[in-house]
Amino acid sequence: MLIHPWDAAVDDAEWRTWLAGRDFGQLAVNGLDGEPPFVQPVHFAYDPAPGARGEAVLHLARPNPLWAALEASPRVTLSVVDDYAFVPGPWHALPDQPAEHGTPTSYYAAVQLLAVAHVLDDPQEKAELLRRQLGHFQPDGGTAPVAPGEAPFGRMLPGIRGVRLEVTDVRAKFKFGGNKPEEVQHRVTGLLAERAAPRDAGARAQQLRRLGAGGKPAGA
Repeated sequence: MLIHPWDAAVDDAEWRTWLAGRDFGQLAVNGLDGEPPFVQPVHFAYDPAPGARGEAVLHLARPNPLWAALEASPRVTLSVVDDYAFVPGPWHALPDQPAEHGTPTSYYAAVQLLAVAHVLDDPQEKAELLRRQLGHFQPDGGTAPVAPGEAPFGRMLPGIRGVRLEVTDVRAKFKFGGNKPEEVQHRVTGLLAERAAPRDAGARAQQLRRLGAGGKPAGA
């Protein structure tokens, strides 16, 4: 994706903090022999500790058609997008422009984890991966332990395969009008609050967070 300087993450802490609150994305896997790529919607758990960029873990059903492509080309992208909103043209008009000359645009935050996928088939490794996911999604418990050979989930383990994504690089973009004068940015935050569409609050919060001297991201 195109990342202009004013849309780039200020530092690793910005995208890590944003990603910590998200756990659903799309896993993109190259297709075999020129076929279209696979794009799999999926829940994942991101762990920032392993390696310089961390890792993400997920699992998919064994009948999923992407396995052959994933094993042939294990370099994948996990894409996460949120806090998006459509900004009408008049909202974005420069102070010296007629409102109708403003350019419509999209606001959004996006983090792409470029990774090497490691497929897990060992029952113990899959059970451990599921325990990690449950620890993230269901920290209060309430589900029986996952262990090979033990009811109720041991018999289900053969029906899934685990995936550990070793993150090698990160592309992060926070597109919230950072190239516009601060006056315009504040106009948009007010209009987002007024419109109050389902995702406007998230976009507004991100824009306000990014606002700094001269309309640049804080810390830039």
